[in-house]
Amino acid sequence: MKSTARTHTVRSRTARSRSVRSGFLAACCAAVLVAGCSSTDAEPEQDAEQAASTSEVTIAVTPTTITVVDPGAEPRRVLAFATSDTDSQDVDLTTTSTVQQQINDGAPQDFSSPELTLPLSASTATAVPEDDASNGATRSIDLTVGAATSPDESLNDALSASEGSTARLATTDTGAITALHITPAEAALDTARAAIERSFNAAVYRSVAFPDDEVGVGAVWTVDQQVLSGITLNQRTTVTLRALDGNRATVDVAITQTPESSVWNLPDNAGTLNIASYTYTGSGTLDIDLTQPLPVGGSITAAGEQMYTDPDSTTVLRQTVGDSITWGDR
Repeated sequence: MKSTARTHTVRSRTARSRSVRSGFLAACCAAVLVAGCSSTDAEPEQDAEQAASTSEVTIAVTPTTITVVDPGAEPRRVLAFATSDTDSQDVDLTTTSTVQQQINDGAPQDFSSPELTLPLSASTATAVPEDDASNGATRSIDLTVGAATSPDESLNDALSASEGSTARLATTDTGAITALHITPAEAALDTARAAIERSFNAAVYRSVAFPDDEVGVGAVWTVDQQVLSGITLNQRTTVTLRALDGNRATVDVAITQTPESSVWNLPDNAGTLNIASYTYTGSGTLDIDLTQPLPVGGSITAAGEQMYTDPDSTTVLRQTVGDSITWGDR
């Protein structure tokens, strides 16, 4: 009897341990909100009265490697931005992110982020700060956020205090972004600040950089870059120059992401998860004016499915994810 009781106790503790671990793993995996859309982890909602710090936040951007696959047809030329003497550009940036999650046969959970539209005024600064220049930046794009909106009522209410927030993109002449700097408005709330940060991150990792080589219509090149979001992902963006009219370029974009490792080391030394399967692809078209700081139109949509397993239990976590980014000139 005593032996049976002890066995029962051990099993009960093991079951409770697995239950707690499953809950923790679910929370960790929910934070992987599709790095393609946002390289920042999910943040819990804050009290509506809590204001964020107005200090500038600097987000380093992983370097890119550009390889020309096909230089395209003649005539060819180097495509570089020349925006320092142009007037301010007004453009709308709209982003969405969906995450559906299921643990074993449990009920599906929704960790999606609400759609967000940021009206932006963009201009190119005449000087590049020393820290950005040391990392290869040759241009500095200054952004001011207007009256942002969302169909989500609670987020929309929080956004009103974020008008006037600013950001700065450090870039090269060929469009590679090397750093993102964000300064929230003085009264900005944390929920709105986090949503705006996610949208800017989406814009960074859905941007298009041109090669240093001469290219013509039909040219194809790849942009390889790592995306960090809990899991290190290798992202390849394949760009095709579909049309070129003076300074106006239309490019088709295809995106794939693959995990660098088949094992995910959980934060705070909490163990590991096996990445049983991972698919994530996207495509779209962007209209780019080389005399304007930001794309003037177009959209990119991506989606995928992932499955993670716990090596210490039978827990299986599945995610179906997606995101989109849309640019609209005003």
